[in-house]
Amino acid sequence: MLIGKVKAKLVGNGAGAPPAKLAEVALVAARAAKRYPLGLLARSPEHGALQAKEEFTAGWSASAHAVSWLGHCTVLLKVHGQTILTDPVWSRRIGLSVAGRTIGISRLHPPPVSIEALPAIDLVLLSHAHFDHLDLPTLRHLLRVGGKAPPRVITAANTAGLIPKGFAQVDELGWKKSIQVGDLLLRAIEPKHWGARAGWDRHRGFNSYLLGHAGGDGPRVLFAGDTAMTGAYDHLGANGVDLAIMGIGAYDPWVRAHATPEQVWQMSAAMRARRVLPVHFGTFKLSDEPPDEPMARLLAAAGSDHPRILGPALGHVHQLPG
Repeated sequence: MLIGKVKAKLVGNGAGAPPAKLAEVALVAARAAKRYPLGLLARSPEHGALQAKEEFTAGWSASAHAVSWLGHCTVLLKVHGQTILTDPVWSRRIGLSVAGRTIGISRLHPPPVSIEALPAIDLVLLSHAHFDHLDLPTLRHLLRVGGKAPPRVITAANTAGLIPKGFAQVDELGWKKSIQVGDLLLRAIEPKHWGARAGWDRHRGFNSYLLGHAGGDGPRVLFAGDTAMTGAYDHLGANGVDLAIMGIGAYDPWVRAHATPEQVWQMSAAMRARRVLPVHFGTFKLSDEPPDEPMARLLAAAGSDHPRILGPALGHVHQLPG
């Protein structure tokens, strides 16, 4: 709970809440540091050097449309000729960098593959500027991978200035706006969340994205990013979506900004999602619920429809129809 409070104080307390005073931030951080003297401070985030699993490499190469969860909200997605990486976070810790150290929360497990083992990335898709979604050390690391061209970045409104220099192109996408990349059409949707990175920069945007073929063929995918319960995706129900990538964790006590598993299942039903890939749980301890609780509650909510949920094994490659 205390670590969650530090996160809230550093970046605000939910949609519409006023920024925390610096004195409050310092007080909460001091209490957390006393309780976790080694838990909030570390040297610059590490990315690890894990090798790609044979299953991952073979499965990815053999699929025309595919998806793989790599931890937290980081998903590798291949759809309509584009290889996309969402909210990439490989850092061992997330948070503020001060004097070469990171003040933040440690991840509970390493990523299943290294950045170097990823296929060439065409697009990096960023939902919003929170530290657990827009991780600057990881973005810089992506630029240092040898033999691969820098990808293009699509991000929320008023966040392009945070992106390190060197990417092929950086595009901000406002709500209800669309952008086409090859045959891929992306549209930004307003979730129920917020975008401030430092508490006082509440002008920053926050997006969900609908991805589909520019001509209307093939699979449609929703990458929700972070959202509380909302009807923003209900209009997708006319044609449905083939895959909804949705966060199911960090709801206790932050339900104003993150949906419960039951609410996620309700939203997926409203948009007529044929498959659901649950993310945003079990990687960082951002809230009070146990790491394994979100998935158990989602399966219970789905009941006999649980086969619609893609198993969240890290690094497993799921093929998508179309």
